[in-house]
Amino acid sequence: MPQESVVGALVVRARAGDQGAWDVLVERYAPMLWSICRDQGLDRRDIDDVAQYVWMRAVEHLGRLRDPDKIGAWLATTTKHECLRVRRARRKQDHSEQLLDVAMAMDDRTTTIEQVVEDAERDAVLRAAFARLSPDCRRLLGLLMKEMPYNEICRRLGMAMGSIGPTRARCLARLRADAALVAVMRADLESREGEHHV
Repeated sequence: MPQESVVGALVVRARAGDQGAWDVLVERYAPMLWSICRDQGLDRRDIDDVAQYVWMRAVEHLGRLRDPDKIGAWLATTTKHECLRVRRARRKQDHSEQLLDVAMAMDDRTTTIEQVVEDAERDAVLRAAFARLSPDCRRLLGLLMKEMPYNEICRRLGMAMGSIGPTRARCLARLRADAALVAVMRADLESREGEHHV
């Protein structure tokens, strides 16, 4: 099933009151909201406020979305607008000399909404592929991502020092072989190759 169909199906189920579908949507897109807020320079308190506002608006508008597959773009756009509103309010509150306008907020370093949504979708597929690994692989890779010393990993997992490297290689091979992840990476590669030929 194409990625868009999965997202659209989740939206349709959430509209019908399926709490599980809503939870999956929140889990899928919460990192994207956080990333947009961080890119806009908000602090933790403001990020929490923006996220709460955006999810509340999503609940209100879920039934009115014309294209359920585009909920990611809707969330990204709503988040950016709310970030701008919060930044303007903070500047007024701090008696700043200049108010932030929309043109200043959208500087050249910010990514497009499409790119933010693509990144969020790719991250969601990666997280799902990671979740499909065995518990032992998840634990090992999780500790390695924390850059924990090998002797501490051995102690925590009861592994021999010499088995960490080969086990890591097998776990990463399983992750790379995940069908959904392979499909996303192939589409990403084809998209980049298409950009180079334009």
